Formats: sequence, C-alpha cells, structure tokens
Amino acid sequence: MNSNLVSGQDKNDAAGWRVLQGLRHPLARPLGALAVLLLIDFFMIPGFFRIELKDGHLYGSVIDIVNRAAPLMLAALGMTLVIATRGIDISVGAVVAISGTVAAMLIGGTMVMNNGVQEYASNIPMGWAIAAAMGAAILCGAWNGLLVATLGLQPIIATLILMVAGRGLAQLMTDGQIITVYYKPFFYLGSGYLFGLPFSLFIVAGMFVVLALLMRKTALGLFIQSVGINPVASRLAGIRTAALIFFVYIFCSACAGMAGLMISANIKSADANNAGLLLELDAILAVTLGGTSLAGGKFSLVGSVIGALIIQALTYTIYSLGVPPEVNMVVKSVVVFLVCLSQSPEFRRLRLFKSGNQA
Repeated sequence: MNSNLVSGQDKNDAAGWRVLQGLRHPLARPLGALAVLLLIDFFMIPGFFRIELKDGHLYGSVIDIVNRAAPLMLAALGMTLVIATRGIDISVGAVVAISGTVAAMLIGGTMVMNNGVQEYASNIPMGWAIAAAMGAAILCGAWNGLLVATLGLQPIIATLILMVAGRGLAQLMTDGQIITVYYKPFFYLGSGYLFGLPFSLFIVAGMFVVLALLMRKTALGLFIQSVGINPVASRLAGIRTAALIFFVYIFCSACAGMAGLMISANIKSADANNAGLLLELDAILAVTLGGTSLAGGKFSLVGSVIGALIIQALTYTIYSLGVPPEVNMVVKSVVVFLVCLSQSPEFRRLRLFKSGNQA
C-alpha cells in the first residue's frame, strides 16, 4: 500500500517536473502569446477558425494570416542570423522595394497575339527577371556586409545608409510612380496555390528547411553562436568571423529580396514608396519575440517564424475588431518595450533581488 502511494507520488512529481520544464522552454512564451491571440479571435470574430474549400483552394482567416505573414517570416529568418551575430539590419524594407521594383520593371507586360488570342507577355523571360531582382538584393547584402565585416562600421549605421539610399534608388528607378505588372505567371509567387495552400508558404517552408539543415547538420550554427557570444575569441579560435558576418548580411538581403518578389507579385505592382515600409522593424520584433537574444549568440529559427505569426495575428485582430490602425503601432511599441525590458540584465538582477528579499 505504501509502495503504491510512493509510486503515485513519484509519478505526480515527474509529471509536475515535465510541466515545469515545458514552461521554461524558450518557445513557451511565444507559443503562449500566439495561443492567447487566437483565443481572442475565436471569441471575438465569428467563424475565425472556419476553413472552406473553393475551387481546390483553402480559404479562411487562419489561411489568410499565414499567407500574409509569409514575407515577414522570410525577412525574420534572415534577420535571425544577423542578430545572432550581434548585428542588426534596418535596410530590409529598402531591399524589398529594390527587389520588387527590378522584377516589375523587367517583367512589365506587353500585349501580344497568341493563337489569335490577346494576352500579356513578359518583357524578358521571367526567370531572368527574378534572377536580376535577387541579384540586386544580394548586392545590397554584400554592401552591408562589406561595411560591417570589412570596414568595421556599426551595423545600425552601415545598414542605415542603405535604408535611406536604397529606397531612394528604387524611387528613382520608377520616377516615384507605381509600376504595374500584367504578366499572370508572375502573380503565382504571391497569390498562387499549390495543393490547396498558398504557394508562398512552400517558399517559406523550403527556405526554413534549408536553413535548419545548415544550422543542425553543419558547423555553421555553432560558428554563428560563437561569433555572437564572443567575436574576438571566435577569431582567435580560427573562425573566419569577417567572412561569416559577410555571409549573414547577404543571406538576410536575399530573404528580403524574395519577400519583395512575393509582395510585388501579390499586389501585381511595385510601389517603391510603400513596399516593405517598416518591414525591418516587424522583422526585428518577430525575431526578439521568438526568443533570439539581442545580445547575440542565442537564436531560434522556429521562434522567429512564431514571432512573425504573432505580429500578423495581432494586426489581423486589430483590423477585424474595427480598432483604428494607429493603435497597431502603439501596441507594437509596447511589445518592443516589454521584450527589451525582459532581456535587460539590469531588470533581471532587480527582479531577482526583489524576489530574494521577499523570500
């Protein structure tokens, strides 16, 4: 009898320990925040979780949130590696504008006759246009990487240069006008469907899988963590820190370039004035919400994706409830403040000191 009681107590203790460990998991807080948002939507927005199948495509509020979060998820994945190396890239929005502008200008749309039917054709092969847009984005990343890794500029200053000049360059290419795209195959990147799901999700999933494999199956993830924790010690240990930092800025801009293509394909045009505006701030917020430390070293790719979903779900909730859009910016600023406060060493020491006094 006593042995059974002891055994039952041990099982309860083990279960409680597993729950406690689960709550301490780095993804527990972002997942909890996303769950709370979805719960609010469930009670406040009728039919929020309803998903319908029309013409072989899935439609619903949840599908819409995930689809609209795809560009932000891409930008957040790239930003994760930059922040993990103690860097920051505030030129992401400008790279989005440049990439979308280059693709839209090269693709455009010219009316032609095909078997007696009038249809729009791309000015140049779409593959070349996409390659040119991604090439422009990679060049932007190489510029940022050169300033940070080679010349030693502070990341926020180096990327601020491209943030201002890049959007100005995109506006110069379009003369401040919106460039409309008429070529339908290009729209598939932003509004197409595959197996009933938005095609943009497959792009994000592919990028995530490749990046996760690189982080787990090679030494790249360990090197990024090492550089983020102590770049000097990493260099002395034989890690080529400059080359690694150069790479992460190129990768971040490449992700932003792909996000620019998705946005341009979705709205069927390139708006150099507004495309990707403030996307860099949302990407930074998504990365920090996902548990990546602003001090470098510690990062989570899954957390960054969850953070992007939190931001898009929050935006969807505010708009659906009829709250003025300006409130969205205020809420984001409060979230940024709380995230930065939670990562502040001084705040943590103060909290531990108070808890120690109460004990």
